Amino acid sequence: MELFNKTSIVNNLDNHLPDELSHYPIIHQQPIHWGEMDAFNHLNNVVYYRYAESARIGYLQALGMFDSHMVTVLAQSSCQYLRPVIYPDTLLLGVRCQRLGTTSIVIEYSYYSTAQADIVATAEAVVVRLDSNGQDKKPWTDEERERLLALEATFGHIPQI
Repeated sequence: MELFNKTSIVNNLDNHLPDELSHYPIIHQQPIHWGEMDAFNHLNNVVYYRYAESARIGYLQALGMFDSHMVTVLAQSSCQYLRPVIYPDTLLLGVRCQRLGTTSIVIEYSYYSTAQADIVATAEAVVVRLDSNGQDKKPWTDEERERLLALEATFGHIPQI
């Protein structure tokens, strides 16, 4: 699993990023592995959550929000499966902030199948920020909020506040 910047993704796709992902600041490229298929020969539903986790970590790292002074905890997650995914394929996961709260963030994902040239799933996750002891909620700093909003604005997206 690897996080790519948009330039390397575009280069891998013959200089074309799908329009469906143009407003996502982070794109996580994820090849499908044979062993991730279920008994019905499509991508197991649990795997979508693993992919979202990797993409979410990449998003938070890109924002510089992983440090020793805080902990992030997944409070809720959901996934809507729109079309089955089968091997071989590569998914591009667009990741962005849907809503930025005081101590939480709602992250949204779009799973784009390069084989099907379409969105095959959407998902969202609520992440809560805690202090380094993992006990108390900790607000996002003004600097973190500004970084997040600036990154999102660069790609024409404005999260709810």
